[in-house]
Amino acid sequence: MQEKTMFTTVLVANRGEIACRVIRTLRQMGIRSVAIYSDADAGARHVKEADLAVRIGPAAASESYLNIGAVLEACRRTGAQAVHPGYGFLSENLAFAQALDAAGITFIGPNLEALNVMGDKIRSKNHVQAHQVPVVPGIAEPGLSDQDLIEAAEEIGYPILIKPSAGGGGKGMHSVFEADQLPETLKTARRVAASAFGDDTLFLERLVATPRHIEVQVLADNHGNVIHLGERECSLQRRHQKVIEEAPSALLDEATRARIGEAACNAARSVNYTGAGTVEFLVSDDAPDEFFFMEMNTRLQVEHPVTELVTGVDLVEWQLRIAAGESLTVLQSDVVLKGHAVEARLYAENPEQGFLPETGTVLALAESPLSRNDSALLPGLEIGSNYDPMLAKVVVWAEDREAALSKLDAALAQTVVLGVKTNIEYLRLLINDEDVRAGRLDTTMIERKMPDFVFAAPREDELQAAAHFFAAQLIGEQIWDRADGWRIGAHRPLSFSIANGAENHRVTVGDGELEFDGQQLALGVNGLRQQWDYAFDAAADTLWLGRDGVGFALRKRNREELVEAKNASMARAAGSVDPEVRSPMPGTVVSLSVNDGDTVSEGQTLLAVEAMKMEHQLAAAVAGVVKISVRTGDLVKANQILATIHPSESTAAAASANPAGQAQKQEQS
Repeated sequence: MQEKTMFTTVLVANRGEIACRVIRTLRQMGIRSVAIYSDADAGARHVKEADLAVRIGPAAASESYLNIGAVLEACRRTGAQAVHPGYGFLSENLAFAQALDAAGITFIGPNLEALNVMGDKIRSKNHVQAHQVPVVPGIAEPGLSDQDLIEAAEEIGYPILIKPSAGGGGKGMHSVFEADQLPETLKTARRVAASAFGDDTLFLERLVATPRHIEVQVLADNHGNVIHLGERECSLQRRHQKVIEEAPSALLDEATRARIGEAACNAARSVNYTGAGTVEFLVSDDAPDEFFFMEMNTRLQVEHPVTELVTGVDLVEWQLRIAAGESLTVLQSDVVLKGHAVEARLYAENPEQGFLPETGTVLALAESPLSRNDSALLPGLEIGSNYDPMLAKVVVWAEDREAALSKLDAALAQTVVLGVKTNIEYLRLLINDEDVRAGRLDTTMIERKMPDFVFAAPREDELQAAAHFFAAQLIGEQIWDRADGWRIGAHRPLSFSIANGAENHRVTVGDGELEFDGQQLALGVNGLRQQWDYAFDAAADTLWLGRDGVGFALRKRNREELVEAKNASMARAAGSVDPEVRSPMPGTVVSLSVNDGDTVSEGQTLLAVEAMKMEHQLAAAVAGVVKISVRTGDLVKANQILATIHPSESTAAAASANPAGQAQKQEQS
């Protein structure tokens, strides 16, 4: 094959931290980078860092980042000779690769054969099985109806795992433990798969007990050379979405590492694979010498930095070189895994509230110098609900696993993101768990451990700092225009009602002196001085305080809110308020399970809201007649009332007999 010359202009068909990551290597190689962006991303970091940026449509991904025609037009306008798809969006889309090929533009990814075979989980599973690669027992055939899957599940045996044939990232995957759960779960899985990947084809696998998720990075050129760069341990997952990744795995010995690496290379060879790819395996913790093929991701992985840190290989650079026709100069014998690397995914989400996605504005930002920070964060960045909630990756390297985990812990403690709730505190709790430290991992561990994690609450000095801050805001106002009870004579102690999430605190301003220094706020009391990172959201009257990876949004409750809360509390105690079903976050109503006026039972699913590619089912808190306030497709705000339950006569009678208990139940809902 005649070698091509290196590209001079490459378009990055993605957004967020991966777009920034690819642009970084393009800059190092002297290649002009082109970013694309939707209306929601006009001020995004990848747009600012690229040499050139092109708007391709409105916020909806289907009209922008997934719009093949718009991406091709951006290539034409900018003279891009090649496209790097990152991961997600169009990275494994066969039609996109075909369209680029027809336009004479290089797709920085595998050939069409590999995309066609490996881009479909059913096809890929059957393909590698024919090449003597072990697979998990199950049923994987195209066109299976829900009834076909229900019947097959009985033969496979429970528990089972539902998986979408298209896409990845754990979206649409569901564990089912009992037969009566399967029909409704299949409906949800199809809906999520169709929304995320445009394909609702499903298949089933036996759910492997205490599995570990281990994947192998491969590199292959257009001249028949295929190597692997070792494995990554990705067993720490939540809802099949990876949270912590590391390289190498503490589970494998050298002999198993060689065997699983060769199996990955054989899978790549079977489809004449070219570029960077990842072959994913399930490995039983009880039998680490056995492994089962799950899928091949025909793209760069989110967790690729840990492989780069232990091998010294820039995977994006090699993607570009291979796509330009160059031969691999790295031999398998050259690949040596040095030290240990760990990556933590930083999300805009609230772990204390079931990991609900969060939105907001980045008011204060500091990224640790101890870590490699693959990040899309910027001060002032608006975090919306249109895309995946991952904001950044914090990655570290050290001589051994224990040192790497400790270094990651220190880096997370130095990471400051205020203005939007993140999972930083949760990540620190997770990597300091004794089983994680000991390497006793499996893909169900997070669900088991989560109830034991204790999240920090604001301390008394932090509540005092907030009260002093709000008092300082009052002092800055014109004294005669204030309505806070100012009077002649002795000062009346100032007190504030301060909310931290659902918790409310009455705080009276005590002794102390407040100091401000850039992004730092300090409170000195009796010679003791405590300091925090801080930011103030004036529109929401909210003070954000951060320390050691913990962040609090302390909001001053106004007089109208206090009166409303008191009246609502009195009404609930009397049993006269209908329970309200509110959206836990901004999003889109994707399904209604009941009709307006239906009689529903307590705990029955009413509707589903999707935000940041996650679907959340909302249920009735009490039995009664439901009034639905929204329609499928409606955009909703956080805390918006979506449905109201008019309790049945039996429920109302129970409430009258036990008003305090009923009030408590409604409060919890």
